[in-house]
Amino acid sequence: MAKDTNLSLRQSVIYQVYNRNHNESGTFRELIGDLERIKQLGVDILYLLPIHPIGKKDKKGELGCPYSIQNYREVNPEYGTLEDFKALIEATHKQGMKLMIDVVYNHTSRDSYLLNQHPEWFYLNKDGQFANRVGDWSDITDLDYSKDVALWDELIETLKYWAALGVDGYRCDVASFVPVEFWLRARREVAEINPDFIWLAESVDGGFINYIRSQGFEVHSDCEMYQAFDICYDYDVFAFYKDYLLGRAPLGEYIKRVQMQEVIYPGNYVKLRCLENHDQARIASLVKSVEQLKMWTAFVYLQKGATMIYAGQEALCTHTPSLFDIDKVDWLRYNEAGMADLMCQLASLKKDDIMCDGFYTIELGEVLDTVRLMYHTKVKKRIAIFNFGLKSGEVSVDTVDGEYKNLLTNEVIRVKAGKVMLTAEPIVFEANQ
Repeated sequence: MAKDTNLSLRQSVIYQVYNRNHNESGTFRELIGDLERIKQLGVDILYLLPIHPIGKKDKKGELGCPYSIQNYREVNPEYGTLEDFKALIEATHKQGMKLMIDVVYNHTSRDSYLLNQHPEWFYLNKDGQFANRVGDWSDITDLDYSKDVALWDELIETLKYWAALGVDGYRCDVASFVPVEFWLRARREVAEINPDFIWLAESVDGGFINYIRSQGFEVHSDCEMYQAFDICYDYDVFAFYKDYLLGRAPLGEYIKRVQMQEVIYPGNYVKLRCLENHDQARIASLVKSVEQLKMWTAFVYLQKGATMIYAGQEALCTHTPSLFDIDKVDWLRYNEAGMADLMCQLASLKKDDIMCDGFYTIELGEVLDTVRLMYHTKVKKRIAIFNFGLKSGEVSVDTVDGEYKNLLTNEVIRVKAGKVMLTAEPIVFEANQ
């Protein structure tokens, strides 16, 4: 974990936007018009998928993938101009939010400015051809950080350029493939422009790490990435969460891995908690009912770490927009069943200091498919119970008997003989120590 990471990031809500498919025009200017609604959800950080021009050579789909970048120093004209982007930064700050953009430094497009100007900075396969090391990323070619320190200089100057324009943070794509020493240097130099800059690493799951290493390539674990980054993805546990949703494994397998995070990472670690993102299926397509959707939504906000919402999640979207074509978010079910209102409530609860500095525990409840988590300080406890299977029964809680208020529904929660009756809604209540 970066030593100067601000633990208040555990109280943050990040809102992920794919500009092309977010609204009718897919432009920065139209996104400005949506900022007030986004802020009302309790969002702290607006995160944009790559904003740069997309390569045309070997492009995927009709318009190409935003992660196949042609020029790191320009904005995609599909979204508007540099002045439009500056206006978006200013408008985001006026709403009291920060703006984070995607950084894609493992590779560029196959017709990128850097490849044309500095082919010596790129990886060559055994046949001496430009290529990517692994995966089916047929529209990109990898950078090679071992060849020339001038590559490091150029990329870090680019990071400093966007930070100087007012960007507040970077979400770094497959950051584990880039030398951690590069990220450490980048963090130091960007801090000279903005000491509160936010660094989010798209770290990778253990199975992928093993595969990459078996191919003879270097890739970093989360423990290594925390040297330079404030937040890492929770892909170390995400597969177990998905296995439970798909009926391939019991809930306990996932919870075991979440518990393990408390002892294998530094005490000030921050994980990114999300139910979906642009690479994963929509949560509303994986659960069977609105009740379960609300249960999981509450869980992702109240877990320890920063919460990320993918635009459309508040509209119960089941379709994940294509990265390669025009495929607009369907907003017709916005706030259906009060989902947006629930997110606003949960964001408010997340701002409590107990979410930042309370001692955290998570464990299975006595009833199948239930989870109990707790934060406690010297003065109070916050207890949350999630009934993912919508079962009946009771679970035990570590507090004195009495009546408490469910902070999400205002209903009375009765603790009797150290137990609480389960409901079809998340239970969140607080008690004095």
